[in-house]
Amino acid sequence: MPDKDETPLPAGGDTEIESLAEFDAAAARGELAGFRVQSVDLTARTPVLLGTETAGAVFLGCAMEPDAAAKVRADGALVFPPVPHLPFDPYRGTLYSPAELFEGLAAGYERTPDARSYAWFQRTRADGDIFSSMLRSIHDDAISDALDELLVGARVVGVMGGHAMGRGTAEYEGAAVLGRTLARAGFTVATGGGPGAMEAANLGAYAAPFDDAMLGSALELLAEEPSFRPSVSAWARAAFEVRTKWPRGGTSVGIPTWFYGHEPPNAFAGAIAKYFANATREDGLLARSNAGVVFLPGAAGTVQEIFDNATPNYYESRGGPTPMVLVDRAHWTERLPAWPLLEALARDRPMAGRIALVDSVSEAPGALARMSL
Repeated sequence: MPDKDETPLPAGGDTEIESLAEFDAAAARGELAGFRVQSVDLTARTPVLLGTETAGAVFLGCAMEPDAAAKVRADGALVFPPVPHLPFDPYRGTLYSPAELFEGLAAGYERTPDARSYAWFQRTRADGDIFSSMLRSIHDDAISDALDELLVGARVVGVMGGHAMGRGTAEYEGAAVLGRTLARAGFTVATGGGPGAMEAANLGAYAAPFDDAMLGSALELLAEEPSFRPSVSAWARAAFEVRTKWPRGGTSVGIPTWFYGHEPPNAFAGAIAKYFANATREDGLLARSNAGVVFLPGAAGTVQEIFDNATPNYYESRGGPTPMVLVDRAHWTERLPAWPLLEALARDRPMAGRIALVDSVSEAPGALARMSL
C-alpha cells in the first residue's frame, strides 16, 4: 500500500464522485484511492463501504452510518462530515437549479433555501467566526468547480446589465431577444443571475427552443409582476408560471451572489452558480465569458464589470482579448461615459479590434460576430 501522500490518482477520467451511480461504478473497482466523494448520501451503502478499500479517498459532506464512517477513517481516508443546521451544502458537487433555490416558495420567499442562506450570511458575515468564513470559502470553491465542469467546451457570451430594468419595458424585451438570438446561434448565455436585464437575457435563452410567439406571451405574463419589489414571492411565482406553461426550455447560466442577497436570483437560468463572495463571482463570470461580453445600460455595477473585463484584455493576461460590446451610445458616452475611456485604453493595442459601441441591442449579435472572425 503506498504512503497516503503518494496515493496515485485513478488513471483516466474524473476523480470526483457526485452521485450514487458514480460511487457505485468507482467502488466496483474494489478500492477508492484518489477519489473525492462530494456530498453523496452513503447511508444506504454501508456494506459497500465496509467491503471496499478507502485509503487515499476523500469524503466531503457524505452522510454515512456510524460503523461505515469509523471504518473509512480507520482506513486512512479523509472524512469531512456534513455540517448540520446549514441552509446550504458547502460541499455540493453541482450547481443550483431554480427549483432548488426556490423550494417552498408557495409558503413565501422567506422560507426558501435562497432566502435562508442570505439570512445566514447576514448573521455570520461580520461575526469574525473562522468556521463560518471557512464554510463560505469551501462552498464557493465547490461552486467554481461545478461551473467549470458545466462549461467545458462551451462558447460563453456574458450579458451584463442592471437589476432595475423592469418587466414589461421595451428594454427588457430587447434583452430577452438578445438572449434568444445568442442561444439560437449556439452560445451559452451567462449573466449575473439576478433580476432586470440579467433575467431578461436568461429568459431569452430559455425561450430559444420555442417559436417566437412564445416569448411574446411570456413577456406579457411576466409584465403583470414588473419588479421583485415589493414582493419577491409574486415576482418569482410569475417566472415559475412561465416555466410551467412552457416546460423544458433552453439552458443558460446565472451567476448571482448572496452579497447582494436583497436581489433574488432569477428562475430562467437553468444552472445557477450562486456565491457568497461577490469578487469571486464577478471575476469568474467575466473570465468564463470566452466568446465575449455584451454590456447593456447599467449603473455602478455594470461600469465596474466593463473595466474588470477590460483589464485582462488590455494586459492579455487570459490570452488574446475577447469581444466587448457596449449597447446604447448615449448611455455610455453621455450619461456614464465609459466608452471614451475604454477606447483610449484600447488604442494601439490588440484589444482595439475587440471593442464596439452600438446604438441598439439588436446590433449586438452582429458586432460580436464581426469581432470573432
